[in-house]
Amino acid sequence: MTTLFKRETVYVSEKNSPEDVFEEVYLDLLKQGLVTVDFLASLLEREHNYPTGLDLTPIDRQLPNIAIPHTESEYVRTTRVIPIKLKTPLIFHNMIAPDDQLTVCFLFMILNENGVEQAGVLADIMDFINRTEKQALLSFFSSENPEEIYQFLENNFKGEK
Repeated sequence: MTTLFKRETVYVSEKNSPEDVFEEVYLDLLKQGLVTVDFLASLLEREHNYPTGLDLTPIDRQLPNIAIPHTESEYVRTTRVIPIKLKTPLIFHNMIAPDDQLTVCFLFMILNENGVEQAGVLADIMDFINRTEKQALLSFFSSENPEEIYQFLENNFKGEK
């Protein structure tokens, strides 16, 4: 089974804006040959037009909010989920109600070479959150150790890929 996660693309960011986080991750992904030069501009434009913040309080009031940024498949060269722990919670607009702002502390950035699977990867992320025991999930979302984050996802995420 090929995993959606790789050790070398798990990030813990100290940046203070979504744009700075995106740029930090983009520069590393570009260096690894996983995205195109136009990836960052496309990601920022898409986030502006189609916000990706997700309120997890309907699942459990204790869970932190997340965001699932992504862009069109023409800007990526692999299919992978990029976990990004934010040391400082940042403001994202709500995917469901774009005028609403959410404080987000964790990102699941989707790189999707095959655009057809986008909804499936999103569903896999939601399935992971719904299926994982709450205390384990809270511990996962609070971890600032990339190796711990990677291992937890490897052991608990049951995506399709």
